[in-house]
Amino acid sequence: MHASASPSPTTVDVRELLAGSGPFGPDDVRAIADSLGTNPATHRELRLTVQELQAATDRSPAASVRLGVGLYLLGRSSEAVAALKAGDGSALALFALGLAQSALGAADEAKASFESASSSGYPAAACTAAIANTLRAAGRLDEATAVLDAASGDQAEAAALLAARAAVGVESSAPVEEAFAQLEKAVAADPGEPLALFCLGVLHDRLGNDDEAIDCYQRSLQRYPATVGALINLGLLYEDRDEFSKAQECYRRILDGLPLDAPGRDEAVARARLFMKDSAASGDRLLDEQEQRHRDRLEQIMTLPVSDFELSVRSRNCLAKMGIQTLGDLARTSEAEVLASKNFGETSLVEIKEMLAGKGLSLGQFAEPTAAAEPQPAFTEPVEEETEIHGLPVTELNLSVRARKCTTKLGITTIGELVRRTGEDLMECKNFGVTSLNEVRERLAERGLKLRGE
Repeated sequence: MHASASPSPTTVDVRELLAGSGPFGPDDVRAIADSLGTNPATHRELRLTVQELQAATDRSPAASVRLGVGLYLLGRSSEAVAALKAGDGSALALFALGLAQSALGAADEAKASFESASSSGYPAAACTAAIANTLRAAGRLDEATAVLDAASGDQAEAAALLAARAAVGVESSAPVEEAFAQLEKAVAADPGEPLALFCLGVLHDRLGNDDEAIDCYQRSLQRYPATVGALINLGLLYEDRDEFSKAQECYRRILDGLPLDAPGRDEAVARARLFMKDSAASGDRLLDEQEQRHRDRLEQIMTLPVSDFELSVRSRNCLAKMGIQTLGDLARTSEAEVLASKNFGETSLVEIKEMLAGKGLSLGQFAEPTAAAEPQPAFTEPVEEETEIHGLPVTELNLSVRARKCTTKLGITTIGELVRRTGEDLMECKNFGVTSLNEVRERLAERGLKLRGE
């Protein structure tokens, strides 16, 4: 709770700090908070320790303070207020109480608690910055500015106070150069100061410096708890770069981690859900575009005539006798079928494989599965009214991403090519399971079609 050092990725013994009998102060709280921001395992240890403290029937006032701090760090601010009010009235207890009240949007109560903490010996700069941040969050910018202006010279140079002043300036449209100067001083004093890093991210974001903005937002999130603004803004920047999985992770952290009693939670969750939905849709569209480009390229390659390539006379003659004219014909012909041709030996086979590999294809890649122990079900040729449907691209079925990827791997480009396959054919494709198979069956059934043999 006292900004003095950059966040450390090292794990701390949360149980020893909160449930132990040793001293417990601002540096210990900061160590837990830093570990929460960099080590996911710390969250579980903190939850278990808080449960242990809550189960104690003879909890002392000092233990109530430790419990209250733990509850606040878990985002359970309402419970934290109750525990801290039952504490020992120490400077730490009062400061933590102010933080919990501020998190609940109780600005006046939080201000009074921070003032009492300062009077009791808690670092004055941290208390002044906390009061200013609480008033700013409540939209009381003039009051926040007055509090900051009243700070003494020594306090005014503290990282937390510099960040608080710059944050007020950012929200009140102060000159950008002035805000940058204060924020850079704050980060120089404390490289992990979260508010300063967040504000720097906002300024870089406004100026179109996306790389710098992303770096600042990421660094600000190393300090716990993560801010909704940083997660939303970072997610949107990721979306601009088509990094939709990273964007969705930002929104998911809001949906999964925002405390139930956080002010404005409903609005924040609603925004995160909306952005999550839009990001998922955009990601699907991007995959669709990528798949379509892949399909287009594949179709172009498959139509290339084998006569365009330098092959030996023997290979050319054998391919001509087999009626193979394009690379697509070769990709649909199995190795066994090629070798069965008269005068087609291993040398010609290697030559053909190398030619196909140069275009990203392989012999028999799109060959129809050969009959094994059981004969393949017969395929019923489409009647006249079905011909048009069979010629439609398979994308018309609006399959899921996984199912579409498998059809691409199998070289299926039209609905007609799809219904010529059996369910077993499709299941041979990696990652194509029963769920995807049932999806294909449902989409075909909507058009009155079935897979081969069904």
